[in-house]
Amino acid sequence: MAVPASLPVAVSPVRAGLRRTRATVAAYLGLTKTRIIEQLLVVTVPAMFLAQRGVPSVWLVLATLVGGATAAASAHALNCVADADIDVKMKRTARRPLARGQVPPRHALVFGLALGVLSAVWLAFTTNLLAAALSVAAIAFYVLVYTLLLKRRTSQNIVWGGAAGCMPVVIGWAAVTGTVGWPALVMFAVIFFWTPPHFWALAMRYRDDYAAAGVPMLPVVAAPAQVSRRIVYYSWVMVAATLALLPVTSWIYAAAALLGGAWFLAQSHKLHAAVVAGRSVSSMALFHRSNAYLCGLFVAIAVDAAVGLPVLF
Repeated sequence: MAVPASLPVAVSPVRAGLRRTRATVAAYLGLTKTRIIEQLLVVTVPAMFLAQRGVPSVWLVLATLVGGATAAASAHALNCVADADIDVKMKRTARRPLARGQVPPRHALVFGLALGVLSAVWLAFTTNLLAAALSVAAIAFYVLVYTLLLKRRTSQNIVWGGAAGCMPVVIGWAAVTGTVGWPALVMFAVIFFWTPPHFWALAMRYRDDYAAAGVPMLPVVAAPAQVSRRIVYYSWVMVAATLALLPVTSWIYAAAALLGGAWFLAQSHKLHAAVVAGRSVSSMALFHRSNAYLCGLFVAIAVDAAVGLPVLF
């Protein structure tokens, strides 16, 4: 006998339990902001290739990526705990697990701290103590300096707070060499100066969100033309920083840095010109292209190191 359409179909306890488990796992994964982690790992591997001046041990690469991903997950989870009150006010973040009440704040805090400890212990045993210490420093800087100190107090929050996102290249270099060489610091600088144009382009799109949450991102407190002008300034400094790697790379990287840099500068100037002229403009185009630019630049670093051609200087 068929069940009438108006009557609900009973769900078995096992199936219901599996659904709850999947939902819980998805919520905890949501705390870690996995998309951002992917971007951080993209720059770690090329840094390791350059440090090795070739292809490093597959085990070392995997160990560093696992430790780096765990450290980033820790920082993001703790960031979600600290920002839970403003996430509910912003459309872009209103679906995060804490904003939707999917994870108790105390559980999220314990989860984030546990991931931080796990990442440090893992890196200490599988790479070296310097890489482990740098991962702890990156977590502490992101949570304590950027999230708790700068984010709600100054429009320069992402400029200085973005330093935490530069740490994966230094950690990758340290995992290979046990030191922090000057090329690692150059790669750090490239990402440091890349971050403001990248994030301000996003913040221009979500200006009203940040204003509603009381977060003084630059587009909230400055006129659009001022924001786009600073994007141009930082873009020029970023491209100049990429050229500092020429003494340790070949024509492969040089071509990518020069052509890619010229393309990105053209995009940033295009955005600024449109803003000044009062034309309709999508800042998200620059946001997405900045991701493509950084990925392409670091892929060039990896290929250059793997091929092993003579350096330019």
